[in-house]
Amino acid sequence: MSPQQGAARSIFIIIEGKVRATSPTTDASEAEEWTLSPGEFFPIRAVTTHQASAYTFRAAQPCKLLEIDAASFQKLLEISPVISRHCNNYLARLVSESRKQLQSQFAQQAVESQSLNTRLQDLVKRQAIAVTENTPILDAIRIMGDEETGSVIVVNHQQTPIGLMTQTDVVRRVILGGVYLQNSIAEVMTVPPAVLQQSATAYDAMLAMAAHGIRHLIIVDDGGKLTGVISERDLFALQRVGLGQVRRKIEKAENAFELKSAMRDIQHTVFNMLAQGVGAEQLTRFISTLNDAITDRVLRLNLAKHDLKEIQWTWLAFGSEGREEQTLSTDQDNGIVYLVGAEQDASALKARLMAFALDVNNDLDTVGFPLCQGEIMANNPKWCMTLEEWQDCFRHWIREPHPDALLNATIFFDFRALFGRFDLAERMAEALTRESHNNSGFLRMLASNAMSATPPLGVIRDFQTEADENGEPFIDLKKFGARIFVDAARVMALANGIHTPSTATRLRDTSQCKGGTGADTEAYIEAFHFIQLMRLRLQHLDLKDGGVGNNRIYIKRLNQLDRRILKEAFKQAKNLQQRLKLSYQL
Repeated sequence: MSPQQGAARSIFIIIEGKVRATSPTTDASEAEEWTLSPGEFFPIRAVTTHQASAYTFRAAQPCKLLEIDAASFQKLLEISPVISRHCNNYLARLVSESRKQLQSQFAQQAVESQSLNTRLQDLVKRQAIAVTENTPILDAIRIMGDEETGSVIVVNHQQTPIGLMTQTDVVRRVILGGVYLQNSIAEVMTVPPAVLQQSATAYDAMLAMAAHGIRHLIIVDDGGKLTGVISERDLFALQRVGLGQVRRKIEKAENAFELKSAMRDIQHTVFNMLAQGVGAEQLTRFISTLNDAITDRVLRLNLAKHDLKEIQWTWLAFGSEGREEQTLSTDQDNGIVYLVGAEQDASALKARLMAFALDVNNDLDTVGFPLCQGEIMANNPKWCMTLEEWQDCFRHWIREPHPDALLNATIFFDFRALFGRFDLAERMAEALTRESHNNSGFLRMLASNAMSATPPLGVIRDFQTEADENGEPFIDLKKFGARIFVDAARVMALANGIHTPSTATRLRDTSQCKGGTGADTEAYIEAFHFIQLMRLRLQHLDLKDGGVGNNRIYIKRLNQLDRRILKEAFKQAKNLQQRLKLSYQL
């Protein structure tokens, strides 16, 4: 069976033997090939869509097959929910198989990362607290108390460690030794300090501690400069970081630098969850939940410096955080909605909120959420507005949907309240639903905007790609993958007056509504989550190598199974856009 034979007239079920499927391509290196075994159907999609097969099928060995003509098979799907469900779950089975492979790959890495071969640079979790040799002992003790650390490192002007003072040294050498607290730390520090290069392993550190009877090791880079401290506790904490540990660390953090350490723990925990085979929907929700907790902690820390008690306000999250779909690489998209009381000065109120927001945005940047290049942040006066102003913005964008308004809709219509008066966000959602529901002109233009990014399926080759600076072909999975599902689901949710956060929830909630996804809903969701899972994998590997966590998938580096599923996922994206096209006569 091949594409050249035209529309598929029959479906085959393998009873005995094996069939080899091959994708047509002019480049042998890009060809997909896999084997079908007894019990598998082919070509399901071609028969159900009345199209030619996308692949060539050949017997790999003597086979016995059951042939059912297309009309009879369609009737069979109508009368047998079991077979219909089996065919609709075709993509889900492929994704499940890919997830098993991914789990196996990350599980092996997890075992390696927990071993004594772990590099010390990957274990350093605390910022080194350093002082100079002229620092008074009392000042050094105060720093240890303020930073809640058991030691301080003494460095020279080149940031090279020359000594160490621990809590034990304070007791034995200062208190019991009768040394004046105003004396220099140089009198009581341990010289020379125990030092290891960051390229050394956990085993080297444990051996050094055992050999010298010490509990702390100073870590330096190749040039001998201080990079951190490893404690005995760190070495015995190589086991997986749990959710409870991360959450407690966030809640106890006293500044942005401590929260930055928690961010690293979140990335490590996500890595372990990938190794355990956790799905993309659960992972992105998990990341968003912990990121919410970090934002909550940053807000509370800054409220201690800004008195906003008499102001009724809410901190809003937009975009992927608003949808609870954050991946490992994300910047800030936030804003503030507030009320102005009868006796309050509106301009003074806004100035106070923006000053507060500026500190929060800067702290979030320190933690690991980069400042938004488009300035979609609460410290921007455009996005720190009263409830009435937000409602007016929504009304204006919907009633006059020019290009900028449509762009704003794709960002600001995905929002959640993270802190403060949650009812203000609910009133914003009510206004959005009231204005957008049944506004056919706006919805049609929003649907048209959702068609601007097309799935990168090729005509001759499997995929349409871009080339990086080295000429290697890649696809941006955010721009030409996840975005397509997100944009389509948003249109469907607005059209049906549904204000739910995530893309998968929107697709499920609108599946039976007018213009919804119907029986193909789960296939769309599986395709979306597969792309999200690939993004998480890419970002993890990129962050591990010191990158920023990009969304580029290099086609030639994919295994055949992932390549096959990615192509199927893009087909589902194309089908979803086709539904929008038909619904809005585009």
